[in-house]
Amino acid sequence: MPRLGEHELSLTRIFDAPPNKVYRAWTDPDLLKEWFTPRPYTVSDVEMDLRSGGVFNVTMRGPDGEVYPNNGIFLEVVPNRLLVFTDAYQDGWVPSEKPFMTGYVSFEEAGNGQTRYTAKALHWTAEDKKTHQEMGFDEGWGKAADQLEALLEQI
Repeated sequence: MPRLGEHELSLTRIFDAPPNKVYRAWTDPDLLKEWFTPRPYTVSDVEMDLRSGGVFNVTMRGPDGEVYPNNGIFLEVVPNRLLVFTDAYQDGWVPSEKPFMTGYVSFEEAGNGQTRYTAKALHWTAEDKKTHQEMGFDEGWGKAADQLEALLEQI
């Protein structure tokens, strides 16, 4: 059995916005479309039902028209504090063919109206973690966090 964190990739930032605002940017489909994937990639569709077992489906598009559906469900939703989602299941707790990761996003009060934002990708295997690193986890999730930060200044 893997050790805690062995198959984890993570990113932590301090945002100059309160947790409820950062949470809103994650849970409002129109806002999520603005920052969730690093440009020039875009998000064309978002479907979310903010409850345990509720859908969390995001369709991303590449600059050459590629389509990347990401379908899953929420495992845990704690307003303004925590979102946990996975592609291991789809709507109705139907197992997916090949689960890749569980996402864990926390929004912690950091004082002075700021938020300590932590986003983790928890993988089932070392190979999946390596694949995600090679896909550009650090750069991609970092750019998305930069875009989120810029959006937070506007909303």
